[in-house]
Amino acid sequence: CLVQRRWAANAVTMGSAGNMDSISIGGGWNSNLVCGNMSLNNTLENQLNGATSGFQTIMGSMISNATSAVASLPGLIIQRANPALYNLLTNGILQGRLDFDRSKGTCRAIADKMLDVAGGQMGWDKIAEGQAMSQAVKTGNTDAVSAVAQVEKQGGNDGITWVGGSKAGGSGQQPIKVVGDVTRAGYNLLNGRNAADTASISPSSCNNGMECSTWPSPQEATTFANRVLGEQQQRTCEGCTKTTSTAGVGLTPLIQESYDSKLKALQELISGNKSLTQENLSQASSSSLPVTRGVVEARRSEHDQDILAKRLASELALSDVLGKALLLQRTLFTGSKEPNIAANDVAQQAVSQQNNNLQQEIDNL
Repeated sequence: CLVQRRWAANAVTMGSAGNMDSISIGGGWNSNLVCGNMSLNNTLENQLNGATSGFQTIMGSMISNATSAVASLPGLIIQRANPALYNLLTNGILQGRLDFDRSKGTCRAIADKMLDVAGGQMGWDKIAEGQAMSQAVKTGNTDAVSAVAQVEKQGGNDGITWVGGSKAGGSGQQPIKVVGDVTRAGYNLLNGRNAADTASISPSSCNNGMECSTWPSPQEATTFANRVLGEQQQRTCEGCTKTTSTAGVGLTPLIQESYDSKLKALQELISGNKSLTQENLSQASSSSLPVTRGVVEARRSEHDQDILAKRLASELALSDVLGKALLLQRTLFTGSKEPNIAANDVAQQAVSQQNNNLQQEIDNL
């Protein structure tokens, strides 16, 4: 009987959890147009000098003579003095250019294949490069070669356009915080504010709104989201740590914390150590399961007062945390509709994954 009563005291299995540490994944997979690091000058030099196969293989021992001739004569003089040698060099340069373009194309094909496999980090880099290219060619009469060269040189240092239209992830910019930034955007949109707003909402301005009543500021909503789901930070700049991840603790430890708080508040009300004011009753309640004066007075007359108080605290804790989890789910969904997030397929996939993780946590309860 005692075992049965102890089992019945909790509505759900609970337990505590320690703080989670961030884990940096090295330098990430640096896909910021790495093919742009290829050098045409070095390619041609190596082709003519025979360091790499191609023209040297075709022309054989004539390359060494061509190399010494190039060192002493300008192209025009070579053309006049030795037309055959000039044609030889021209063909060599063309062959080298073809090999360079082919190698660069192969490099890009490999990078695209890595993107299909790796997704995640490389997707952010590709978006940064695409937006940089859009900026490079947005003016009329753009030199195509210089535009591509500019993007290849800059890579992802300019970051991407993120929540509220600001840049993130690039050099000297804030990292892209998938969970935190989307939660903040959703919180603000649900409260009719600018997606990037960081200010708290006063009780009078909240007007009993569900979101702002649960979390008075976007920072508090973000803190809850990070505690449950963790965080994934992304950067696109050259030389940056690309991906930093922090694991979340899930919902179970939060239920334990809420249980301890609710049980203490209930015991103080039942014992009479605290008066039955609305404020004290609210501390023991959850948003969907209020504790009333009648509930407390009924517990005072029960023989199994302690067991019943624990059972009620367990129900209240479960209700409290589940309510917040469902609200967070709605917040993430709303945040994903922020224009800059909605237009970003990589961000949509990341948010969808976090929502699936949250749904799994809810289902596990």
